[in-house]
Amino acid sequence: MKLLYINPNSTAAMTDAMVAAARHVTGAEVLGWTNTAGPPAIQGPEDGVAAVPGLLALLPAARTAGVDAIIIGCFDDTGLAELRHAAHCPVLGIGQAAYHMAQLMGQSFSVVTTLAVSVPVIAGNIASGGFGAQCRAVHPSDIPVLEVEAAAPETLARLASVIRRAAAEDGADSIVLGCAGMAPLLAQLHAMTDVPLVDGVTAAACLAEAMIRFRPTA
Repeated sequence: MKLLYINPNSTAAMTDAMVAAARHVTGAEVLGWTNTAGPPAIQGPEDGVAAVPGLLALLPAARTAGVDAIIIGCFDDTGLAELRHAAHCPVLGIGQAAYHMAQLMGQSFSVVTTLAVSVPVIAGNIASGGFGAQCRAVHPSDIPVLEVEAAAPETLARLASVIRRAAAEDGADSIVLGCAGMAPLLAQLHAMTDVPLVDGVTAAACLAEAMIRFRPTA
């Protein structure tokens, strides 16, 4: 079984971190490809639109590589509809996976993400995916994506503060980490907050493996 994470942005370090996180939760082979034609970070709808052509351009190579599922490594689920239409295999977004995982556990959730410009995209995905009844709120941390990925101590402290506040104010059962760059920080943030956290990168690995196993055969 072969899972492919495609990072819509051009920051290869984020791709490597996602692959490392996924390998902790699945025995499948995990590949990671970076959209070198994309912006350095996906921050708002314009960045998402700019990333889609590069994502689509990687699909022939994914077919040649024989991957069994593609995971879009951006919490905005950038290009999800377009890739699903064109890919030879199932396609799952890490945002979508996080919402499903929280729902499957019977939990209400709030999302803590990066910048305010990302909130409308995330809120739209939650609504269109049918998760509105479970989602309490989407909170920006006002930290850019690449600063989250760099994981400086002050960044961790800020994220932990927003997570604790969201949990207290919203009454949600869990907090969804709304950025792929937060995946390597999962254990640290849990230790700093003692709040149940859902990470879409690892959730996607588990759910993609299940999708492959239960995919109808011709």
